Amino acid sequence: MAKQPGREHRILIVDDHALIRRGLAALIGQEDDLFVCGEATELAQAMKIIRELTPDLILVDLTLASGNGLELVKHVAAAHPYVRMLVCTMHDEKIYAERCLRAGAHGFINKEAAGDEVITAIRTILSGKPYVSNELSQRLVNRVINGQSAIETSPVQRLTDRQLEVFELIGQGLSTREVAEKLHLSPKTIESYRENIKAKLSLKSGHELTRHAIQWVMEHTNARLDDERQ
Repeated sequence: MAKQPGREHRILIVDDHALIRRGLAALIGQEDDLFVCGEATELAQAMKIIRELTPDLILVDLTLASGNGLELVKHVAAAHPYVRMLVCTMHDEKIYAERCLRAGAHGFINKEAAGDEVITAIRTILSGKPYVSNELSQRLVNRVINGQSAIETSPVQRLTDRQLEVFELIGQGLSTREVAEKLHLSPKTIESYRENIKAKLSLKSGHELTRHAIQWVMEHTNARLDDERQ
């Protein structure tokens, strides 16, 4: 018989892949004090469930069916500051973890992490502490010791969150119209983002932007695959 909600911590899973949601729900369901109170695939649906079910913690991916996880983190942090948030994603920690933490997330973990590590991350955050990998923790400590800025110095990492999202979608081969449709923005707005990205990255043309974006996406995809093989 399925466990019924009672005194357990209520968890909302936000991910656009049904298989991932089922796996996380099964993992969490094994814990006596954790209860999956709902699931969502996109931003608006997640915000509706949060208002109705008041979860204690949201487990959220960065890629959603509509909107994106980073945008959701910002919305939740502003509207429901009592809700804890753990980003669970395949996106590169070096690029996205600090953005998520600055946006209001309380932790960041890779989807390839072992099940017990995910549970540890959830419990750590529910206890009021942040959760990050040892590697990210060491980078943050080194940055404080060395007096470095919280923003990395590479041009891509200096892009705003929305600019980075547009840049990544361009690198995935989407046209301006397709990017606009996916982000629910006008093509004119996306063209403006493209021009700003070109300026920040010192790129001279749209073709150069596309090549640079594709190369960047491929490099980070290959790096992630290499990490998974190790």
